[in-house]
Amino acid sequence: MCVECYIDKSRITPLLSPINCLKNHTQYICGTCGRCICIEHDPKRGLQRWNFPFKSLEIAKMYLRTADYTLKEACGIYEIENHKGKKSYKIFSNIKDLDSYLRNNSSKICKNKNPIFKVDDYKEFYSTQVRKLSPNEVEKYMSER
Repeated sequence: MCVECYIDKSRITPLLSPINCLKNHTQYICGTCGRCICIEHDPKRGLQRWNFPFKSLEIAKMYLRTADYTLKEACGIYEIENHKGKKSYKIFSNIKDLDSYLRNNSSKICKNKNPIFKVDDYKEFYSTQVRKLSPNEVEKYMSER
């Protein structure tokens, strides 16, 4: 597992429309393994990609580093369940933010109010970059997938 971005597959992201994402969105570029992670702000929803619910813990882990980096603290992934029992995974910086989300979404619960994944401490990494990629970088990254 990469000590910086918590994933062992250095070219697994972006998951959806990878070429479009790499060409048009701002990327967190892991200074350790080089994995690109979308850190773009969605103007329609007013959120960054890491704010969205994820279908699995594995997918949420792929975006956790962007939350940590954005907030400059170690965030956690929580398992959220709706009234029908469907599970999703969301990233929160702390229990206060989780509780606020649950208050505003009364059909959702978090049975265990502890994160199911979290690193101990937030760390900065010297070689990290946050920027858009050049066309050559997009081509190279995609060829390495």
